[in-house]
Amino acid sequence: MSKDEITEQAAAFDAIGEKYDEVFADKRAQVEATRWLAERLAPGDRVLDVGCGSGIPTAKLLVEAGLSVHGIDVSKEMLRLARRNAPGATFEQVDMVTFSPEPGSFGGVAAFFSLLMLRKSEIPAALGKITRALRPGGYLVVSMVEGDFDFFELPFLGHAIHVSAYPQEELEGVLREAGFEILDMEVVNFPAEEQVERQLYYRCRVGGGA
Repeated sequence: MSKDEITEQAAAFDAIGEKYDEVFADKRAQVEATRWLAERLAPGDRVLDVGCGSGIPTAKLLVEAGLSVHGIDVSKEMLRLARRNAPGATFEQVDMVTFSPEPGSFGGVAAFFSLLMLRKSEIPAALGKITRALRPGGYLVVSMVEGDFDFFELPFLGHAIHVSAYPQEELEGVLREAGFEILDMEVVNFPAEEQVERQLYYRCRVGGGA
């Protein structure tokens, strides 16, 4: 993504703010995936929340589980909300393309509906960065919307955003190529914009663990 595209994305989510959590109040699958991740980590383990948004529910739940949470997002307003909602976490305004975590510095990563904001050409590199950021045997929980389009512009809560999507089988191939073993997955049919959105939630582990 170019700097202008990142700025446009950030501006859209700055404007959306708390409306996001009001519209997407049912986050059962995200809550369950977050708890699954927390159960596999030890107290104090570092967790990266990619596209942390308002901090609800992921960062908040991970902090409550006794984990050391670092959230990243491009939106200043979302980060303001996240600091309010998950005060025990640390947050940074940065995009996944330029973010450079230390290798092996996290035990877990959560990426709920954040990688889909990238071009398809950028997603494998972002996943590779996540792989390197995880210690051997570390865990990733990730969600995407199923589809077949690349950086497609669509209306979202009154604003234009760009998103990418894969068919399920192709997405699973991208995850495996990035070094992840898919341990489990869940499909959620979510009503959105007068249609049903097929959401894919994956629970993964990076190679090198027991």
